[in-house]
Amino acid sequence: MGNSALKSHLETSQKTGVFQLTGKGLQEFPEELQRLTANLRTVDLSGNKIEVLPAAVGNFLQMKSLTLNSNKLTEIPAEIGKLKKLETLSLNGNRIQQLPPTLGQLKALRTLNLSGNQISEFPSGLGTLRQLDLLDLSRNQIHNVPAVVSELQAIEINLNQNQISVLSAEVSRCPRLKVLRLEENCLELSSIPVSILNESQVSLFSVEGNLFEVKKLRDLEGYDKYMERFTATKKKFA
Repeated sequence: MGNSALKSHLETSQKTGVFQLTGKGLQEFPEELQRLTANLRTVDLSGNKIEVLPAAVGNFLQMKSLTLNSNKLTEIPAEIGKLKKLETLSLNGNRIQQLPPTLGQLKALRTLNLSGNQISEFPSGLGTLRQLDLLDLSRNQIHNVPAVVSELQAIEINLNQNQISVLSAEVSRCPRLKVLRLEENCLELSSIPVSILNESQVSLFSVEGNLFEVKKLRDLEGYDKYMERFTATKKKFA
């Protein structure tokens, strides 16, 4: 991509606080963006070939939304934790294997999209994200949802298309969880904690494509309680 095109993008971003450059074959995070650390609020560099998110990303203190879907990132720098105003972090379709502990410092974060990466362990340390509405970990390689899940404040957790065969009953203690998606995993009916049905706030529990027929859920204790929540929510949005 020519320098003049980048230059005009930078000039526009200076005024708008938005920098969007998608599908241009960029191989690295544009260094020139460092000139705009004071006023950039939104950056979208999806559909490029960026392999490294530089530590300097921590300088964008006004950043509210950072989107790098469909790149070649293998990790997230620890400096991401400096972005105290960040509300949306979207890194779908990369090659990320684990998350830095500093992610738990993003106190304003509402949406964390990590679908289609290579994450094999359910991330811990996200319980500090009090504003988190959506955690999307679909299309990864997670096998086990551990007890630490109970710390999450998310309203929706998407774990579709993983390899999950173990689901901790602690998931029913997530204080704000309303939507839990576990489609196309490796769950047996016996691995479904009945506490999700009879004790949690979950009003949409999506488990199609596992190792049992969905209608078998009806045989579990607490299914009627779950259906009451499901129906009430449906009516609210009807």
